[in-house]
Amino acid sequence: MAGPLILTLDCADRPGLTAEVAGFLFERGGNILEAQQFNDRAADRFFMRVEFDPGERNAEAMRAAFAPLADRIGARWRLVGRDRPRRVLLMVSKFDHCLADLIYRWRIGELAMEPVAIVSNHPASALDHANIGDIPFHHLPVTAETKAQQEGRVRALVEATGAELVVLARYMQILSDEQAAHLARRCINIHHSFLPGFKGAKPYHQAHARGVKMIGATAHYVTADLDEGPIIHQDVEPIDHADTPDELVRKGRDIERRVLAEAVRLHLEERVLLNGSRTVVFRG
Repeated sequence: MAGPLILTLDCADRPGLTAEVAGFLFERGGNILEAQQFNDRAADRFFMRVEFDPGERNAEAMRAAFAPLADRIGARWRLVGRDRPRRVLLMVSKFDHCLADLIYRWRIGELAMEPVAIVSNHPASALDHANIGDIPFHHLPVTAETKAQQEGRVRALVEATGAELVVLARYMQILSDEQAAHLARRCINIHHSFLPGFKGAKPYHQAHARGVKMIGATAHYVTADLDEGPIIHQDVEPIDHADTPDELVRKGRDIERRVLAEAVRLHLEERVLLNGSRTVVFRG
């Protein structure tokens, strides 16, 4: 018997869409395990995520059967197995707290992913805390003069490994427009929420100097607009006058790792649907 499947779709809103999808699954022996929907009235668009047991049918058969219905309603859609680990390529520079956290969550079974490679512009010896183990590591240094070639090697590695998702786990390099376009809708980045208010080096020190009362982090899909891609997840933490810059850095690391991990989880579980420059996130 096939394992559970996940169907996600979005299309122009109209009456009866939920009934059509539910009826389709019922007629083919499917049993709905979880279902969420959202009607964006401003954009007149309908979004849906359904997790279901397909009975005797497999994913390929369900895709073939659903295609005519999707064409009729004009839907963008995706139907995948729930339990299949997604192939993920991780990119990092020197700060490895997010990388270490993702690897740990993967090893304990919290993230349904298969790390196919780690790419860094620094050697493995620069990563002091991440237990890379037998995950293939690729040191791909980059300079202004070699950026195009280095990004080409990254693209080749993505294709060679079959990576379905690229995670910038504090990869401190700005991607070119070409690279961002190539990785569109399959690349997640993490940054501190001070942008654009506190740009450049030592943002937490800048925040301390300004006396901020709240710090946070944002995980988003990568686009050509630096740090302005569709947001997946955010979190914040209050601070006060007694916090030193080093304490802000410590708290910031914690926020960054948990925000990125949650964004990756949501993506892996097919809970994030793009809605123009925004996202619809079906939490679970």
